[in-house]
Amino acid sequence: MDKDSIGKKTRAENRRLTLLAMKQNKACYFMIAPFMIFFIIFTVIPVVMSLPMGFTDFNMAQAPKFIGLSNYTTLFLSDKIFIESIRVTIVFALFTGPVSYVLCFVLAWLINELHPKLKTIFTLIFYAPSMANVYTVWQLIFSGDTYGYINSFLMNLGLINAPIQWLTDANYVLGVSIVVQLWISLGAGFLSLRAGFQNIDGSMYEAGAIDGIRTRWQSLIHITIPSMGPQLMFAAVMQIVSSFTAGTVAQNLVGFPSTDYKAHTIMTHAFDYGWVRYEMGYASAICMVLFVAMYICNKLISRVLSKYMN
Repeated sequence: MDKDSIGKKTRAENRRLTLLAMKQNKACYFMIAPFMIFFIIFTVIPVVMSLPMGFTDFNMAQAPKFIGLSNYTTLFLSDKIFIESIRVTIVFALFTGPVSYVLCFVLAWLINELHPKLKTIFTLIFYAPSMANVYTVWQLIFSGDTYGYINSFLMNLGLINAPIQWLTDANYVLGVSIVVQLWISLGAGFLSLRAGFQNIDGSMYEAGAIDGIRTRWQSLIHITIPSMGPQLMFAAVMQIVSSFTAGTVAQNLVGFPSTDYKAHTIMTHAFDYGWVRYEMGYASAICMVLFVAMYICNKLISRVLSKYMN
């Protein structure tokens, strides 16, 4: 027997062990089956279908017509709004992605230090905006008349003489959308980090104290973060997805389309061609470009966090 093969399992053995594990955990697979069915039907299949559809002219009323790379050449060479949407999406992602990720981690860390009852209350407080429709409240806050909370506050301080049109002025619409997106971004990633802090073995901190770790900062760097690899990875993926696919916030706050397309993201552009103009082939090409960008970012983040995954 080859020395290199000692201790290694064959493919047949791996397959047998996998099937055995599935049989032992069949109740768990049964419980996640409804979600997986809907996920495959409404997420996996549409994503797979968008690749060939991106090479067609398809308006949902007639059969798809193959047109090769025409959609992609039009996107990058003729569609000025798409080029603008790339810039907006990059700015949006750079602000909301890293900032929201760090915010999720810091809040989860601070909440973890509280009393158990307070943990539950504050977790609900910070997670609730991701579930609720908060656009009406923010429209009141950024209202363009003197009754808007921001305008009223600034005018009372004497910082402005006339109301600012936060939701229609091209200089402000993107900034307002970023602020609201940050507020509602504490979703599944935040909960995964909260769970990660809860699952860290307390004995690790005791062992660290014996090895010379004295401060909270040292324990955070050397014990907490290395122990939360899967949760950090999941939260990073969720923030990448939410940052690149953001579009609902701008549509609900600053209108569709926004003033001078200043808050027009790639996802908004895809929505425009897919569900307003029904040019599904062109919309699929836009979504495929977005998917490739998200995949590249995900691979880069995976490489950065890979040292915490073992």
